[in-house]
This record gives sequence, C-alpha cells and structure tokens, in this order.
Amino acid sequence: MNVSNSIREALKKQHIETPSWGYGNAGTRFKTFSSPGAARDIWEKLEDAAKVHELTGAAPSVALHIPWDKVEDFGKLKKFAKDRGIALGAINPNVFQAEEYRLGSIANPDKKIRKKAVNHMLECIDVMKLTGSRDLSLWFADGTNYAGQDDFRERKHRTRDSLSEVYAALPKNTRLLLEYKFFEPAFYGTDLPDWGTAFAHCTALGDKAQVLVDLGHHAQGTNIEQIVAFLLDEGKLGGFHFNNRRYADDDLIVGSTNPLELFCIFNELVSSEQSKDKLAVNTAKNVAYMIDQCHYLENKVEAMLLSVLNCQEAYAKALLVDRAALKVAQGRGAILEANQILMDAFRTDVRPLLAEIREEQGKPSEPMKALRSGGYLEKTAKTRGKASAGGGFPE
Repeated sequence: MNVSNSIREALKKQHIETPSWGYGNAGTRFKTFSSPGAARDIWEKLEDAAKVHELTGAAPSVALHIPWDKVEDFGKLKKFAKDRGIALGAINPNVFQAEEYRLGSIANPDKKIRKKAVNHMLECIDVMKLTGSRDLSLWFADGTNYAGQDDFRERKHRTRDSLSEVYAALPKNTRLLLEYKFFEPAFYGTDLPDWGTAFAHCTALGDKAQVLVDLGHHAQGTNIEQIVAFLLDEGKLGGFHFNNRRYADDDLIVGSTNPLELFCIFNELVSSEQSKDKLAVNTAKNVAYMIDQCHYLENKVEAMLLSVLNCQEAYAKALLVDRAALKVAQGRGAILEANQILMDAFRTDVRPLLAEIREEQGKPSEPMKALRSGGYLEKTAKTRGKASAGGGFPE
C-alpha cells in the first residue's frame, strides 16, 4: 500500500501494553476454566507477553497487578522482563478482594479499612519505584446496593481524602490514572460511576492525575469517542483499558464486537495528535494504551495477540483519514460527505500495509499464523500442563 513515511513511522512506534492477568486462568463469578499452557505465575506471564511482542513489535510492556504479581525481588523481575525484550508497565493495586472491603475500600465508613486501602496503594507506589513504572492505575469496587445504606456526600469526601493521600506520595514524572465504572459490583450507587466524576476528582487532585477510560465500563450506546475527545481537549485523558463488550464489561477481545467504535476512538486520538492545540497534542502523545481483558475460554496468548492486532488495524485506519477533506466537508455542513470520508478509511483493508511494516521490522507478516505454526503453544501446554482453577478472578 502506498502511504506516507510518517504513517509508516507512526505505526512502527505504536505501543500497546498487555496485562499480566490476561495470560493466566480467569473466569466469571461462576467458574474459572483451566486452559492448557496458561501462565501460572508472573514469570510465565512475562514469557507469554514477550512472545506477543516478538510477533508484533507493538507490545513492549506488561501491566502488573499487586498482590497477584508480587515477588520478593522486583529488580530481578525487571531484569527478567528486560532480558526478554519487554518492560514492566502500569501498577494496578487490588483493593477489592480482601474480606474487609465488603463495604468498600477508600469510601468505606471504617477509617481503619480506608487506611488499609491507602497503605496498599502506597506500597504499590514503592513497587513503581522498583520497576520504573510511570502509571499507578486505580479501579475501585466501592459503592452501595440500597438507598440509605450510606451517605453519598460523605463517601465522596472519603474518596477524595484517600486519593489525595496517594497522590501526594507520587514520585516525579509519574501519574495517577483514575478509572470509573457505572455499576458492578455495586448496583445502587457506584462511587466512581462515570468519566465526569473521575474528571472532577482528577481536576481537584492536580496535573499528575488523569482519567482512565475502560471501554467496557459504559452504559449501552454511550458515545465513548466523544468522551475521549473531551478529555483530550481538557488535558485529562491518561489512558485506556481496551476490551470489548456486548452488554456490560464482558471482557471480550477489543475490536471483536464493535470495530467501528474502536476505529472512531483512534480517530479522535490521531485527530488530537495532528491538531494545532498544544494541550491536546501533548495529552494524546502521552496516553497509555493498555489492554484489560481476562480470557475465560480462549487460548490466552492467541487472544492477547489478536487484541494487539485489532488495535494496530484500528490505528492504521485512523491514520489514513483524509483530514483536510474531512475538515472542508464538516465546515460546509456536508453531513454524508464527511461521514463517507471517515468510513472510507474504516473500510480500507490495512492488513497488507501492516504486513509490510512487520517485515521491515523483522517480524512475521502474519503473527497469528506464526504463533500457531511455531510450536510455542504446544511447548507451553506440555511444560506447564493444566493448572487447577476454581471460580472468580485470578488470585
């Protein structure tokens, strides 16, 4: 495909962070099914992540979840990753699985439990210092199930106070990324239910606090790309947790059920990167592109590889949008013409272009085919076996 060198260079620099928890056995609240060869610990997770990066050249870092991925020597873990061509990425605290958190973590009525949650996040900041991570990625299961269960305003104050303590401990050149979710596990009121609430807290905290957008954490029909555009323009978009859903946070492979949505999101990101607005440009260039998926039935490495490939395709298509023509059509109010310009890019088959670029980088032109024929899946299935699994999230 004949495209500019700038597009080729942009594609070569694409960075998609994969999550450690996506390589191990995981499941719904009902059951976790075991998969032959699924990673059993953080060391094997890094091996799988390195394979995905080896095949694509676009997944050079791995997000960690603490305490799931806690080790005695993070320096050793960092070197283990580096020796395999990858780095350790965002640190994700776990403040939702301990028994004490049944009424919440940072919004809990009990001051001692709030302190426990804060201390764990401070521990994760120490991990960031050891791993060289830039981002502390925060998600909370806090909320209520019944009217009158707790005071909304007090819960807001507890949340703000806890976040402020964590924010104050952030090292230089690091960020706090605040995620939101409109329901689950709380069904009456969630303490961080939407991007506006997360935005308000991040604005109050300061410049090192930004919003993290998880594609599965929205009501049906929500225009996520519009949220992305707004946050970019405000300098408050920090990152993504890429996945896809059919109904609500289904943890499906990103781009599998709604590829147009993924393309439109990347379109807003590219539009901001190429704009004349310095704030939007700088914000877009510092967005953390992270995948957040637990693969229940699929082969873990195949699923993660396909996720990265889908992100590559969406980004490539967004780079092909004729922005000059689009701007003219929008200015003339040419509704369908503007839409067609966008859709022409979306309908372009960019797989040949990506194959060319991979070959230029010394990568296989067809990563999935290379994975399935290279023996890695058979080797891990044989050496790792089939780990036992029960129910719920990975431990």
